[in-house]
Amino acid sequence: MFPGSAAPSPRPVVAKPHSLLDDVYGITVGVLFVTVGIVLLQAAQLITGGVAGIALLSSYVSGVSVGTLFMMINVPFFLFGYLFMGPLFTLKSLAGSALIMGLLKIMPYVLVIDHIHPAVAALGGGTFCGMGILALARHGAGVGGTGIVTLWLQKKYNINAGRTQVMIDSVILLLALGLVAPHLVGWSAVSAIAMSSMVMAWHRAGRYFGS
Repeated sequence: MFPGSAAPSPRPVVAKPHSLLDDVYGITVGVLFVTVGIVLLQAAQLITGGVAGIALLSSYVSGVSVGTLFMMINVPFFLFGYLFMGPLFTLKSLAGSALIMGLLKIMPYVLVIDHIHPAVAALGGGTFCGMGILALARHGAGVGGTGIVTLWLQKKYNINAGRTQVMIDSVILLLALGLVAPHLVGWSAVSAIAMSSMVMAWHRAGRYFGS
């Protein structure tokens, strides 16, 4: 480079869209993370944020399986996703949620946890759920429920999805105080923070290339 000459401008990074195989693998991994996270939380009678927390809380009260409730609660949110996030996002999210429901029904026959400390369940379960949500979001999908709304707010108004999820989760945990032992609600709050922190830290505009 000659003295005084301008430095060449760096080449812009061009986002390479995910292939169909990328999406299938990424969504499958996300589904596995969420399922294992819910199993850990359920083993300690904890809840967490988002639709997973609502389903867990409802299952403790009603006795209905968490997988069935997970899918039922998601129905109106899928309609929201179809209207505001598009049919492809909704189709991917619906497929992911159906897989989660199916796996949650199978888990009692393949994975039985006799004992787990609430701290391990809270940190492990919340982190696993957060990683699953993150994996799904990276591949244009969501676990449904409030996650669809938070992803839409981030896409539409650039409002961080993790922060919005924290506010929603706070309401869910306040409702849980009347139904779950206070110390379990405390550990559940830890799980919700762990879950939302994953999304808050890594699901940011400009931090990831690909779609």
